[in-house]
Amino acid sequence: MDVRALAGAPVLVAGAGISGLAAASALVELGARVTVTDAVPARLADLPDGARPGSESDPLPPGTALVVTGPGRRPDNALVTAAAAAGVPVVGEPELAWWMGSARPEPPQWLAVTGTNGKTTATGMLAAILRAAGRDAVACGNIGYPVVDAVRAGHRVLAVELSSFQLHWSPSVRPAAGCVLNVAEDHLDWHGSMGAYAAAKARALLGPVAVAGVDDPIAASLLAACPAPRRVGVTLGEPTADQLGVVDGVLVDRAFDGGALIEAAAVAPPGPPGVTDALAAAALARAVGVGPDAVRSGLVDFRPGPHRAATVATVDAVRYVDDSKATNPHAAAASLAAALSGAPAGARIVWVVGGLLKGASVDALVAAHAHRLRAAVVIGTDRVEIVAALARHAPDLPVTEVVAGDDGPMSGVMDRAVRSARTLARPGDVVLLAPAAASMDQFADYAERGSAFAGAVRALDGAAAGGGAL
Repeated sequence: MDVRALAGAPVLVAGAGISGLAAASALVELGARVTVTDAVPARLADLPDGARPGSESDPLPPGTALVVTGPGRRPDNALVTAAAAAGVPVVGEPELAWWMGSARPEPPQWLAVTGTNGKTTATGMLAAILRAAGRDAVACGNIGYPVVDAVRAGHRVLAVELSSFQLHWSPSVRPAAGCVLNVAEDHLDWHGSMGAYAAAKARALLGPVAVAGVDDPIAASLLAACPAPRRVGVTLGEPTADQLGVVDGVLVDRAFDGGALIEAAAVAPPGPPGVTDALAAAALARAVGVGPDAVRSGLVDFRPGPHRAATVATVDAVRYVDDSKATNPHAAAASLAAALSGAPAGARIVWVVGGLLKGASVDALVAAHAHRLRAAVVIGTDRVEIVAALARHAPDLPVTEVVAGDDGPMSGVMDRAVRSARTLARPGDVVLLAPAAASMDQFADYAERGSAFAGAVRALDGAAAGGGAL
C-alpha cells in the first residue's frame, strides 16, 4: 500500500502494546484518523496525540480502511473475520513499517531473522557486526524496538527480528537477506499446524538472499524450496560451497569468500546454539557486503542478553543457571544438552520446568534428556502434561510439583521451586531453569520469571554465606 493513501483515512489499531502505540504514532504522522482499541481499557489512557480510544465491543467501526493488529491476534479472531468480510486489509506493525520505508527516496535495508529459537541472539549479533562495519544499523522488531520507530528514526540498515505472528501479518516484506535459524514445535495453538507455522517462518526467505540453519531439517527444507536467487546454509559441520560452518574450531565462510572469521571458543553465548546464531548473523552481514574483519569485531563485542543460560550463583557446590528464555521444548533441549559442560563426572541436572506449553509436546524432550536428570521441579499451568511425560520416560526420577499459593506467583512459586531444587541436588550438580514453556500463566514474561529465579537463588546464597538455615 502507498502510505500516502492513508492521509485522512480511518485506521483501526487493534492492540495498545508497544508495537500498537508505535504504529498509532506513525499513522497519526501520516495523517490517518486513528482509533486504538485494547482488551484492557486502562492501556488506552495514554494514547499518542491525535489518536482516539475505541471499544473492543465494536469489532470494526464503519468506514475503516485498514486494521493494524497486534502480532498475537489469531487469524480466526472476530475482528479479523469481520475485516475479511468487509474487504478491509489486516496487517501488522512491521508491514506498516515496510510501506513507510518503501515510500522513502532511499528505503532502509532490511535483514530479517526468524526461527523458533535463537533469533534474539542472532539479531543482536547481526546489529553488532553492522555497527562494527560502520553501518547506521539498529536491532528492531520482536526484539523490543518497533520497526516503525526504526524507520521513522531514519536508520539505513535494520536488523529485524520477526516472530511467526509478525511474519503472518506482513505479506509484503521482502528483506535484502533473511534467515530461518530453525523450526520446531511451537505456537501450534495459534497457527493450527506445523505446516502453517513453518509457512509463516518461510516468509523471511522471499528476498534476494535466503539463509537457513541446514542442520535443522525443516529449516533446510524451507531453504531448498524458497524462491531466493541466492541460498546460503549455515552448519556446525564443515561447510561446502554456499555455506558457512566450522572447521577445526574456527567459523569459516565459504559462501562469500570470507575465509576464517573467528574461533568458536570466542563466541558468546558459548555452545552449539550460540555458534549457529553467530554463523547466521555473519551470513546476513556478508550478504550485504560487510567484511570478515567487521564480522569478527562485532562478534567479539557482542554480549548476550539476560536469562539466556546465565549462571546466577554456585551454592554449596551446586551451580544455578537461569535460562528462562528457553520458552519451548526445542530451546530447552539445547539448554539441557549444554548445561553439564564443565561439570564433574557424575553430575546431573535438577530441572525447573513448566508454564504454558502452547500446544507443544514434551515427550521427545524428556525422552532425549532423561539420562541427564537428577530430578525435576515442575511449575505452571501445564504441569499435568509435563509430569505425565516424566512418568512415561523417566519413571524413577524424583519429581516435585510446585503450585501457586496465597503468597503470589512470582515470589511464592519460584522461591519454593528453588528451595525444592536445592534439596534434590548433589554437589557438582546444576539446577537449571529451562522451562520449555511460556511464562504468562504466572509471570509477566520470561524476564520476570528469570528474575524471580535469580532472586530466589541469591536468597539461598545469602543464607548460605550467613550460616542461616536453608
